Amino acid sequence: MGRGVAACAAIVAGLAAWAAIERALAPTGNTTQDHFDVLMVLGSPADGDGNPTPAELERVTEAAHEYERGVAPRMIFTGGAAGNGFVEARVMARTAEAQGIPAAAIEEEPEARNTMEQACDSLRMMRRQGWESAEVVSSASDLPRAGLILSRLPLAWRAHAAPAMEPEGAWTRWMTTTMEIVKTAHYLAWSRQMEKCEVQGPREQGTEGTREQD
Repeated sequence: MGRGVAACAAIVAGLAAWAAIERALAPTGNTTQDHFDVLMVLGSPADGDGNPTPAELERVTEAAHEYERGVAPRMIFTGGAAGNGFVEARVMARTAEAQGIPAAAIEEEPEARNTMEQACDSLRMMRRQGWESAEVVSSASDLPRAGLILSRLPLAWRAHAAPAMEPEGAWTRWMTTTMEIVKTAHYLAWSRQMEKCEVQGPREQGTEGTREQD
């Protein structure tokens, strides 16, 4: 039994180390362009009352700033009701409109349950509109894993981190990092090989991706 426990501990430690290394080496984009067809804003659960959490507010606010800077003429908010009964995309879209973003510049992808689906479903939406490039806006802790996912999709993209509105405490930072390492390990060990994301469009037919837990 002792050997079994030691073996399990070694596997867990190895996965964690692998995930940490992959996160450190994760791509931040595949293009040098500084203007894009769309801002892809990755979702995060709303609070229990349907209001934007700090993470959502940070992402929406930074996307609004990028829109105002002329980085892209429109934005896609992506995310379904994954954490509770409130659709992440709709909460973020409502917040963006309150910040002065025109409704005509906002698209919603309200079905995705995790980061892979957010990227894949947004890309399908882009294909239907003939859009080929995206600046992907999310929290800094989320972007390394998102970069691993996006690097396997037929998309010109660049990651852009939403600055934190308030400094994170040491405990919150440790918890966030730990959860992201767990999610990255799951993606590397399982989702990247076993779960598929089929994207068809004018640029590439039958492109294969993966799914992972958000």
